[in-house]
Amino acid sequence: MSIASKIVFLKEKLPQNVRLVAVSKTHSVADILEAYNAGQRIFGESRAQEMAAKQRALPPDMEWHFIGPLQCNKVKDMASFVHTIHSVDSLRLLGEINKQAAKHSRIINVLLEIHIAKEENKHGFAPSECPAILREDDLNMLRNIRICGLMGIATLTDEKDVMAQEFRSLHNLWSELKAELFNNNPFFTEISMGMTADYEIAVAEGSTMVRIGSFIFS
Repeated sequence: MSIASKIVFLKEKLPQNVRLVAVSKTHSVADILEAYNAGQRIFGESRAQEMAAKQRALPPDMEWHFIGPLQCNKVKDMASFVHTIHSVDSLRLLGEINKQAAKHSRIINVLLEIHIAKEENKHGFAPSECPAILREDDLNMLRNIRICGLMGIATLTDEKDVMAQEFRSLHNLWSELKAELFNNNPFFTEISMGMTADYEIAVAEGSTMVRIGSFIFS
């Protein structure tokens, strides 16, 4: 299957309420353009400078999402154009995103990364600490970010029940936060979970955005 045909396949397979983030990290401008010409508009990258270079070389109506671990000193490289940052894992990073977004008079969408996997090397807030963090008074001062939901990465395993349970726990946390803290917030709508190997499980457990790369570009 070509890149274009894989994009069409995924768009037909995914429910209408689930958006596809085509993970284009390490792939060429030509490959990305093939996906773009097949109708894909949301692309995910995990290196700030690589994403910035591609953004300059590609059509302006692309929606760029940052999905990898992010250091504070790299935020400035993307602050002028990034649509959503999925991988926010500290209050310090939230503050830096707000600072850099303000320099460009922008509001940047962010997702809080939650550690749901049984692997220590995964990033993210512990689920138990998330409610307290979101009640921090300092968050109200961050006018140039918009907290739109949560992101999580499941354990790398062949056990589908384990992945389903982890995705379910993220959806449950999102539901609790929505009810307790974001009930009147129309922007807190996203649960970013699911990649090439597990996106079908993630969709079944309530994902609103899947991050698929290797299936599309391999």
